[in-house]
Amino acid sequence: MLLATPTSEAEKSQRQVHVNGHDYILREYVGNMPLRGKYVEGNEKNDNGMPQGFLVYQPPGSVTPPHFHETNQFQVFVDGSGSMGKYAAAPLTVQYANGHTPYGPIIAGEDGVRYFTLRQQWDPGAKYMPQSRGKLQKGNQRTRIKANIPIYSDGERAERQTVRVESIFESEPDGLSAGIYYLSEGDSHTLPSPSSTGGQYLVVASGVMIYDGKSFDRWSTIFVTPDEEAFEVQAGHDGLDLLLLEFPRL
Repeated sequence: MLLATPTSEAEKSQRQVHVNGHDYILREYVGNMPLRGKYVEGNEKNDNGMPQGFLVYQPPGSVTPPHFHETNQFQVFVDGSGSMGKYAAAPLTVQYANGHTPYGPIIAGEDGVRYFTLRQQWDPGAKYMPQSRGKLQKGNQRTRIKANIPIYSDGERAERQTVRVESIFESEPDGLSAGIYYLSEGDSHTLPSPSSTGGQYLVVASGVMIYDGKSFDRWSTIFVTPDEEAFEVQAGHDGLDLLLLEFPRL
């Protein structure tokens, strides 16, 4: 299964969610985005069996306290400024956390901060620490983070001659991996097969990707399930900087 959402479609779903005294703006890409800024007892009944991907705008001065989720997730900081725990989280920063791995706080800078939350499965909501410590399942915690991943301007992409691939997180035995692909105008490239992973997110970090006759511009996404063939990427007229985020096998 391929779940493809261009930015132009995701923009139509934009709405506010109240989180710790602030109004965050969420934009839905894959599955259903959260209705609330925290876990509510019994929310598990709303699980639709789908992955969950959305873009968050966190306003200036707001703080998302340390918390955890039940499912594995990537977060990609694409705009603005802020911090993730002890790390600066300027564009482009990629963070990964296993389910039941506490992380944060996420602190928005003076311009606010935008980041994708891209989950392998649906999640019932943020469980804040330390008050949710009793719900934390210990023994499988893991987190990875990489900052200062370069993305390029239209002019810089136009000067490329070949496809270039840079690792973000080296491949791990259970399939966890992340990388970025730099393509010039009209280039095509076959991505690794998803069969050894728990699914893949493709995120257009810059430029344009062509898929199914449509232009997928900056901040468009595709989720690829493990039973799909290897995805053939095609860059548009502006070239393409494409993130490939691969989940561990479930």
